[in-house]
Amino acid sequence: MLTRLLWVGLVAGVIAGLATAAIQHFTTTPLIVAAEAYEKQAAAPVSMFQVASSHLFGGELILAHGTETHAAGEKPAWSPEDGFERTVVTAISQIIVTTGYGLMLIAAMLFTDNRITARDGLLWGIAGFVVTGLAPGLGLSAELPGTAAAALVDRQIWWGGTAAATAAGLWAILRISSPVAIGGGLLLIVLPHIVGAPYPEALTTNVPSELSAHFASSSLVVQAVSWALVGSIAGYLWERDEQRAAV
Repeated sequence: MLTRLLWVGLVAGVIAGLATAAIQHFTTTPLIVAAEAYEKQAAAPVSMFQVASSHLFGGELILAHGTETHAAGEKPAWSPEDGFERTVVTAISQIIVTTGYGLMLIAAMLFTDNRITARDGLLWGIAGFVVTGLAPGLGLSAELPGTAAAALVDRQIWWGGTAAATAAGLWAILRISSPVAIGGGLLLIVLPHIVGAPYPEALTTNVPSELSAHFASSSLVVQAVSWALVGSIAGYLWERDEQRAAV
């Protein structure tokens, strides 16, 4: 059983990860590259004339937000180069993520004694997207480099609480399904959004809002496709392996 879980999760993760990485290459990656260009432009050294002008016209805060300096001898953090290196790193990262998705979905279906088929895997994948992508995305959208964001720890706490509350709410609504459970489940799903997601103190950014909006919507679509692919592929592989074992 454990061996089957591992190989199904791995194979489904690799296939779905490669497919998702290919989609990202033509959708979200160009947006990230464009945002990085704005970020680098903002981080470029400014002349004394620009500094004086910023004081004169009130642009000091914007320049200070985008300016990046390094101490003598300090090396900037490593990041993949544009082109082949970025594509490979993105694909490897996505395969790791989707493999984790596949293992979690199969384990959850086994734990709940759920039938594991391609259709059931797809439905569980959609639920996984709602819990980890759609619900948290209502408060914290995907962010491009160079955009303003709240403190990382605050965002992680809110994201984790929202995902847990949404998962518990869906379980109460779809699995228990009593009137009290449905009411409690709806309350759990709505509660994190009543509390509200953390926001940055200043919404200063050099990235155009159209670029950020496009990236947020594209990221949700890519994540939904990723969950749907890995769920349906994992369910299909598990069902085929069971049929082969039965024969």
